[in-house]
Amino acid sequence: MEISTPGRICLFGEHQDYLGLPVIAMAISLRMKIFGEKRFDKVINIDMPDIGKNKVFSLENLDYTHSRDYFKSGIKVCQNEGLNFTNGFNCKINSKIPISSGTSSSSALNVSWINFLSKMADNPVEWDQKKIGAMAYKAEVKEFKESGGMMDQYSTAIGNLIYLESIPKIRIKKINSKLGSFVLGDSGESKDTMKILDRCKESQKLVLEKVYNNNNKFDLFKDSQNLNLSKLNQTEKRLFKGVIENKSVLEIALKELNKNELDNVIIGNLFLKHHSILRDVLKVSTPKIELMLDSAIQAGAFGGKINGSGGGGCMFAYAPVNPEKVAEAINRVGGKAYIVDSDTGTIKT
Repeated sequence: MEISTPGRICLFGEHQDYLGLPVIAMAISLRMKIFGEKRFDKVINIDMPDIGKNKVFSLENLDYTHSRDYFKSGIKVCQNEGLNFTNGFNCKINSKIPISSGTSSSSALNVSWINFLSKMADNPVEWDQKKIGAMAYKAEVKEFKESGGMMDQYSTAIGNLIYLESIPKIRIKKINSKLGSFVLGDSGESKDTMKILDRCKESQKLVLEKVYNNNNKFDLFKDSQNLNLSKLNQTEKRLFKGVIENKSVLEIALKELNKNELDNVIIGNLFLKHHSILRDVLKVSTPKIELMLDSAIQAGAFGGKINGSGGGGCMFAYAPVNPEKVAEAINRVGGKAYIVDSDTGTIKT
């Protein structure tokens, strides 16, 4: 059995999905693959040669040994859905997705694993991609009470370009825009994803709570005019303005992406507007990311932004014209560039 799942970039709505706000995300043509077969005992043996690691455990003991014990949590959530596993597996994982860099390598792993388990259970099921994304969200976020939203799991499961709402209920719409190529740039800078997510999430939630407490008719999902912000200090006002501006940028972008003919300049400028809020308000960019982005723009990219939680990791440049030149510019300043396009979701290959 072989399962293949893409990484993803967040086009619009970065640091918004955990607030329940919509996001626009795109699966990319860097993929993770799980190869596996059943054993005759209850051992799970997972070889991960790309990172020089091997994971071995038994189906008879699924107690978590660390906070992101995803292989065990995947089995547990599948069992909770009625799947049974009598035999263990030998598996091998290979990936082209940059690790811990904001391109959802962990979610691609969870989605791949859930898809694999659903097909290798004693009573296999054919879950659709949306169901696989939902199960991966349970295994990755709910099981460990993590701070992330559900964009990563649904985006990597469903693939291509999607608009995702999570409130009042999950609604996913595929967007058929032909955006063309992007250049993903890995800074090589390590980052503490959970720490950054916790900081950004909690600071924004506290500000929104204050606004709600002082504005009985305030609704984050509707109009945000004529609000009483007197209880907010200057830092909190900037944070609140950032939330509203990010939301507005996504709404404008969604209209542009649904047009028959895309204006690359408008899309690129919207990426830069979104990035400026992430950089100046949420403080998640780094000097190297800024250098890579500036170099990409000078080389002809229409725009771009930091990708993922930030604090290091990856950025991307929108480069439907001459992406090779943009990639060279990113490489020259010390990044590692990948030319990527929209790609399909998780599949059995």
